[in-house]
Amino acid sequence: MQFKQAIVVRSDLKMGKGKIAAQCSHASLDAYEKSLRVNPRWVEEWKATGTAKVVLKAGSEKELLEIFEKAKKALPTALVKDAGRTQLESGTITCIAIGPAPESEIDGFTKHLKLL
Repeated sequence: MQFKQAIVVRSDLKMGKGKIAAQCSHASLDAYEKSLRVNPRWVEEWKATGTAKVVLKAGSEKELLEIFEKAKKALPTALVKDAGRTQLESGTITCIAIGPAPESEIDGFTKHLKLL
């Protein structure tokens, strides 16, 4: 079984590269910590096989939230809201992360998305 983490970023916000990197980092760490609590075996398998991550894009907040609401029922999932210190207003939803979890389960929620 393959394991990965998927990070989904809103492409409609036109964030700078550094902002995207920071938001993805927040999402990745948050989801990792949830996975560690929910299923530590998945985290260990993920670490043992290279900590695979994929960064995908959603075209709107609505699309991102639809994925989040479905995925959080089945897998460790994190939602990131910006603090509002730089490019965005406080509370702007920027991205989500799912897993680490089995790749096949994550793909059930993200296979239709394109790479960022």
